Order: sequence, then C-alpha cells, then structure tokens
Amino acid sequence: MQGYGEGFAQIYNMRWTHFASTVAPRIRTFYEATALGRQCRKLLDLACGTGQLALYFLQEGYEVVGLDLSPSMLVHARENAAPYLQAGQVRFLEADAAEFSLDTHVGLVVSTFDALNHLPDMDALEGCFESTFEALLPEGWFIFDLNTPFGLQRWGGISVQEEEDLVLITRGVVVEEEDRAYTQISGFLRREDGLYTRFGEVAYNTIFELGEVATLLKDIGFRRVHFANAQSLETPLEAPETYGRVFVVVQR
Repeated sequence: MQGYGEGFAQIYNMRWTHFASTVAPRIRTFYEATALGRQCRKLLDLACGTGQLALYFLQEGYEVVGLDLSPSMLVHARENAAPYLQAGQVRFLEADAAEFSLDTHVGLVVSTFDALNHLPDMDALEGCFESTFEALLPEGWFIFDLNTPFGLQRWGGISVQEEEDLVLITRGVVVEEEDRAYTQISGFLRREDGLYTRFGEVAYNTIFELGEVATLLKDIGFRRVHFANAQSLETPLEAPETYGRVFVVVQR
C-alpha cells in the first residue's frame, strides 16, 4: 500500500479529516443495530491515517486498533488519541493493509476515505480481504468505501487553494491503461517561525471494478456483501456503478 510522508500527513491532519468524522457515527449506528454490535466493542481502523475515525469510536468506549503503513500518519494519530493511548484503550500499528495479522479478533473492521483504492492491484486487495477475514470474529462486519470507476473518471483537472497558512495545489489525471487515477499534491505550509515549507506528494487510486470486488469477497468466504451509500448503509444500491463513491458492507 502507498505510504505518505510528513508533509502530506500534516496537511491531511489539518484539512482532510472531515470525511472520517462524518461517516463514523453512521457506521456505529449500523453496527450497533446488529447482533454482534450489541455485544462486541472491538474495532480495527484499517489504513487509519491520522486517527479521526478511531478517535470517534474511542470516545464511544470502543477498544481500537489503528493500522497504517505511514509512520508520519501514525505520529499524528498517536498525538490525537494520546489520552486513550495512555489508558491502553488503543494501539496503533505500522503495517501494510495488503497483508497484516492481529493478535486479537474484532467485531468490526472499518476503512474510510477510499483508503483501499490506494492498494496497487487486485492481488493486494485480495491480501487485504484475506487478512481482514482472519481478524474478524464470526458474524463480524467489514465496512469500507471505494471510489468507483465512474467516480475516478472525474479526477482530471487542477485546483489551487490559497489561505494564510497554506497554499495547496492539486493536479489530477486518469491513466486508463494503468487502471489508475493520479493526483499530484504540492504547495507550501507556514511554519511556527513564519517561514514556509514546501511539500509534494503523488497519490493514486487504483480503479477496481465493483463486480470483481464483490466476487473476490465471496470467494474468500464472506457470506454477505452489498453496496450502499453512507446515508443508508443497510440498504443495497440497485446500480452502484453509477455512483462516484460507494460503501461496501460485508459480513463474515
């Protein structure tokens, strides 16, 4: 899985945390309406980034494991969840979502903000799904979102954001022969001494066909799979490929 450096992690922690904070309550509502969710409060936040979704569940009394490949992301996650880390309620592990193992089992695995699109290919996605299957309790739930092929076709273009402490430039391009959409993220971030630090990163989303994703999950052994939107996770979408982003709701 792609890992990200300190500049990207700092910008992410400053500007791109809203998505996880918004969907976390909806995921919790769905999970706690299930039989296992009424009993088990153990969660894996897969590709946890700087830990906003983990923090929400910690505040609700969950025991959390956060896993990410980026040491820089994990520095921010540990700072954001410091009281819970000291209390032993959360652990953050540096590991690849494409292949990992836990020393415990959880009732819920969550991965948000199209994190699994950052896996390089279907083999890596298969490894992720197999590792997740092993981490879950029987009847456990796996909920993640993907940018769809339709959604990623709209990634092209340039945007510039200028603020007092930040200049952020994003350039997007879709490379169909590689089944990837790329975004170059660059700019300048003001430091505490008033000077600016330049940062730059290239992020990609792999284009995964939804039908192939569902088949792979079922072949691994997950017994229930459906696509939904964040507003109604319990309701299967009739034509998920027509949405820009979908949630995949899976039960072991």
